[in-house]
Amino acid sequence: MNADTSGSTGIDAVRGAGVVVTGAGGGIGAALARRFAAEGARVVVNDLDPVRLKAVAEETGALAVPGDASAVVEEAREALGGTVDIWCANAGLSSPGDAFADEDVWAAAWDVNVMAHVRAARVLLPGWLERGSGRFVSTVSAAGLLTMIGAAPYSVSKHGAYAFAEWLSLTYRHRGISVHAICPQGVRTDMLTAAGSAGELVLAPTAIEPEAVADALLDAVAADRFLVLPHPEVAGYYRNRATDPERWLTTMNHLQRTWESGPR
Repeated sequence: MNADTSGSTGIDAVRGAGVVVTGAGGGIGAALARRFAAEGARVVVNDLDPVRLKAVAEETGALAVPGDASAVVEEAREALGGTVDIWCANAGLSSPGDAFADEDVWAAAWDVNVMAHVRAARVLLPGWLERGSGRFVSTVSAAGLLTMIGAAPYSVSKHGAYAFAEWLSLTYRHRGISVHAICPQGVRTDMLTAAGSAGELVLAPTAIEPEAVADALLDAVAADRFLVLPHPEVAGYYRNRATDPERWLTTMNHLQRTWESGPR
């Protein structure tokens, strides 16, 4: 039997809720699945890698729905008995490269980091709006608030992911839809490793464990807070970017030159 979480606020919105986590084969996604399961949610996990996904599902007691995150909403909803209460759009691509990155790299980054969120929302919103409740969680990255050197497709698409989450929140919050944008800096995952020397320079020194991201999200759910900052200092960087863009760009350009002069 499905738990009725309509109208629930704070942590009560998690207990018994039907939760879907995409990109849950490891890293942040696996940590989210573990935390939601520990809080008493009914969890569906999704990933392209069925082997890793099976391991997470067995560990957490979740149901596994492998495949492309853009195409599993209906199957995941069916697995939960017909209702998704919380959708965690966590699947993402790191997509390094500059303005000259191949068109297919740009297209893949946009498809996974932005359009997968849009496609999920298209399916979920009608039911959520009808019943007056639903929760959409977007794993964005601090790159969506700031930027990331050496990763133009990633940075631009993550800005898009943040913009879509923000739009969902301002458009539907009065109709019972809660939205959370998770914006960490470095997290000790395969994606950090894939960031290479740029990640070592910018992200690794303050990297946190995926479980800290899950903790930050649950705190935000309890407070019904949109912006989730597992690295609190990002708020200051974001403020500086908005209030003194020239200084902020100069600082980031200094990082860029440091990276260019170092081992690549």
